[in-house]
This record gives sequence, structure tokens and C-alpha cells, in this order.
Amino acid sequence: MLEIFSFLGIIILAILGVPLFVIMSLAALTAFSFTDVETSAVAVEIYRLSSAPTLLTIPLFTFAGYIMAESKSPQRLLRFAEAALGWLPGGVAIVSLVICAFFTAFTGASGVTIIALGGLLFPILKNEGYTEKFSLGLITTSGSLGLLFPPSLPIILYGLVAKVDIDQLFIAGIIPGILLIVILSAWSIKNGTLSASNKKFELAEFVAAFKGCFWEAILPVGVLVGIYGGFTTATEAAAITAFYILIIECFVYKDLDIVKDIPKVTADSMSLVGGILLILCCALGLTNYLVDEEIPMQILDFMREFLTNKYSFLLFLNIFLLIVGSLMDIFSAIIVVVPLIVPIAQEFGVHPVHLAIIFLTNLEIGYITPPVGINLFISSFRFKKPVTELYRASFPFLILMLVALAIITYVPDLSLMLIGEGK
Repeated sequence: MLEIFSFLGIIILAILGVPLFVIMSLAALTAFSFTDVETSAVAVEIYRLSSAPTLLTIPLFTFAGYIMAESKSPQRLLRFAEAALGWLPGGVAIVSLVICAFFTAFTGASGVTIIALGGLLFPILKNEGYTEKFSLGLITTSGSLGLLFPPSLPIILYGLVAKVDIDQLFIAGIIPGILLIVILSAWSIKNGTLSASNKKFELAEFVAAFKGCFWEAILPVGVLVGIYGGFTTATEAAAITAFYILIIECFVYKDLDIVKDIPKVTADSMSLVGGILLILCCALGLTNYLVDEEIPMQILDFMREFLTNKYSFLLFLNIFLLIVGSLMDIFSAIIVVVPLIVPIAQEFGVHPVHLAIIFLTNLEIGYITPPVGINLFISSFRFKKPVTELYRASFPFLILMLVALAIITYVPDLSLMLIGEGK
């Protein structure tokens, strides 16, 4: 009876809006105390996490992404992307997709992308003749579009929690990520054929724009070459990236002052990192309890009664993850849910890397899934529009991303071919 009242009290606290990491901590400590396990088991998990060498990649890549967002890097890269792609039907919309994907990959936070780039892209899209509804939907969706590209923080976090090679995850997400952009670009071309102005490709402007953003444009290439060329580990690449961006933005482009601006950027970026790590540490205790109690195996036994093969499992998994993604932030979902589904997926013969890409795609879609997809509320705040208006604006993009999810789920070679695991 005491157990029931204890957990009922935790549920009430959650309904009242107590922070998620507090709820997770209380649940873990209460569960361990009722099973006569020392509550120090939670602290042990935190210590184990802190000793993981790849943990350093999270603050370093986040710091680099925030520096770029605070500088004039968005304007330079936007000019280059527009010079390269703006002449296409729907070109400005495609530019928006690519630029937002780039920034989300480096910041790991769709909110930063929407806030930093939304004000730039929205008037440009409107000036090109796109409707307000289409423009809002595109920017809201694009905020989470880069989560499958390296060096995305959710990829790093997934690798840490699921104990999957992060280098493999980086490269496995490239083709699925491109697929999402291609499908949304096709929709943009359809909407832009009649509305976008007729532009011509100008070589001189392309060269000038490329020169203007050269040091930033080569960064993703440098990260990939460093990691997959065997020159650096992911952690070393993160350290080099952070130092490189600091030098470029402060001393080459001189957008930021190292004394006046960098302390604020550091504080803002580390606030996000601190939140991620706090949730991670608190959630690890809860997931450790669930694993110790063999909850995944109990779920598996239950599912075997209804799911007979890998494909029915994948369908159920997608429905489950879409619900999770619409209710939880991506970091909490990775920490709590991944340890539960990994052993079940193994039983059904799902490749660990393919599972990772399916999981991350679902959570990416969750950012724009009603009722509480976080991008919907960030865009509502940024553009001062009712959230219901964002629901309607994002709905066509949500359907298109679900189509992409089905392809990614049932064509595993898209995720596995670049790591040599495809058929």
C-alpha cells in the first residue's frame, strides 16, 4: 500500500509540473528503496557516465554550435546556399531546409535553429511568394531536420546509452537525413513552381558567397574526414571543432568579441548541456532499475503474444515512439526508452544501428507532432502565432516525414549501406 501511495504522489507531482529530472530521481530512489537495493546504485550510474570518454563531445559540439548561431554565420551560409540553390523552383525553401539542417546538427537543439534562423528565413520566404502557412510549417519542421547528421547531440547520446559505436551512427544517419530533405524539397518545389520568382544561377555570386563562408562551409567536411579518415576520434574532433570555430568567429570574421560575447555564449550553451546531463544522470537511475527488474523481457514476453515477426514489431515500435516523441523531449526519451527497446529489437532481429536511425527519426518527427511537439510551441513564441495555427501549418510536413519514416524503417539498407552492413 505504501508503494502505491508513494508512486501516486510522484504522478501527482508530475501533473503539477515538477521538473522531469526531479520526477525521474524520485521514481528511481523510491523504486530502489522498496526493493531493498542501496540508493547509492543511482550515484554509481552517474559515476559510470562521467567516466565515459565520449561524454565530452556533448559540451564541445554544443559550444561550437552556439558560437555559430550567435555570429553572422547564418547570414553567410544562407547567402551561399541561396546562390547555389536559389535558382531552382522552390529554391529558397530548399535553401531553408539545408541551412536549418546544418545548424540543428551542430547545436543539437531545434529551438536554437528556429530562434536564430526563423527571423531571417520567414521574410525571405514571404517575399518569394510563399504563403504564411507554408513558411511557418517549413521553418517549424526544419528546426529538427538535422538531428540525423553528424555531429548531432542526440546521436552521441544514443550511442552512449545504447552502447553503439558513435562513429557508425554518424555515418549511418547521412542517407536517411538526405532522404528527409529530398522529400520535403520535392514538396517545396511543388509549392514553389508557380510562386517563386524566376532567378538565374550567377557564377560570380556563387563564388563570392562561397569565399565569404569558406571557413564555415568546410567544417562538416573536416569533421567527417577527421573521424572516418582515422585522424581523430569523435571527442578529438569535437575539441578541434570548438577551438576552430572560436578562432574563426572571433579573429577571422571578427563577429564576436572574445571578452564581451564569448562568456555569454558559454553560459547559454552550458545551460543546455547542464540540462541534458542533469536529465541523463537522473534518468539513468530509473532505467537501471527497469533493467534490473527485467522489465524489457517482460514486455517482450507480452509482445510475443501479438507480434509474430520483425515487420509487425517495427510498425508497433513506430507508433509507440511517435507517441513518446510527442510527449517527451528527445534527450529524456533516449535515456528512458532506449534501454527498454534495445533487447526487444535484438530478439526480433533488428540491427542496432538501424534501430538507432528509426528511433531518432521518430523523435525528430515528435518535435512537430501535436499536442506538445516542442517545435510547435517554439515557433508559436517566435512568430507570435496561436499554437493551433502551427498545428495546421505543420500538418502536411508531418505527413511527408511519416512517409520518409516508413521508407527508413522498411528499407534498412538506407541506414546500413555506408557502414558496410547492407545486403
